[in-house]
Amino acid sequence: QLLSGERTTASFWTFEYYQSFFNVDTLQVLDRIKGSVLPFPGRSFVKHHLRSNPDLYGPFWICATLVFSMAVSGNLYTFLAKMGDPQYHYRPQFHKGLISAQAVFCYAWLVPLCVWGFLQWRRGSEHQVVGYSFLETVCVYGYSLSIYIPTSVLWIIPVQWLQWLLILVAVAISGSVLVLTFWPVVRDDTKVTAVATVIAIVLLHALLAIGCKLYFFQTAERTWSPTTPAATPTGNHSTLLTRTAVTH
Repeated sequence: QLLSGERTTASFWTFEYYQSFFNVDTLQVLDRIKGSVLPFPGRSFVKHHLRSNPDLYGPFWICATLVFSMAVSGNLYTFLAKMGDPQYHYRPQFHKGLISAQAVFCYAWLVPLCVWGFLQWRRGSEHQVVGYSFLETVCVYGYSLSIYIPTSVLWIIPVQWLQWLLILVAVAISGSVLVLTFWPVVRDDTKVTAVATVIAIVLLHALLAIGCKLYFFQTAERTWSPTTPAATPTGNHSTLLTRTAVTH
């Protein structure tokens, strides 16, 4: 059931099959969002917040909200950066919404698929390695992106060091959730494999934040300088014309 979810006996082609993946209430979603931004040592997100009831409702709307916030904030950042340029005419950059959707949803589905597949492979070669279902893995990754929503809004502030500090804080918080969740799964594997797996998970998570920051909130180059006056003709040109007339 969605790759070892084991939640429903309904047929794959029925509405009830997919309805079970959205069977959560508002309090559960809020509790899971809180758990994704307040990690505690020794507490696995799957065991303490999902409790054998992973969902796709929270991850879907978190991803959709993140796509919207990055696209709007990126447009607003560009507008504010070039607002004083007389040659700049604002045009909504709708392509940013499409690119942000591709980046976020591909990350939220493909990376968990790779992680789940890798853990399944290691589970077959190392019998002591346990694992999560694909639905649980997607759920963890989806909720871990919630911290990026306020971060993308604060990226509007045109202060480079602050933007990078926000990335560091966001990656540290959400990365801790991923580490605390997947470390108990891989720690019984070989030491090199366990450490490399956790590092790869955190690096991919950081790469998403860094890539979005560099693309949607890149520093706009000024095509003019408000403190530099426009060039004015000097007297040299008039003097040259006068001398030429006298010569002729």
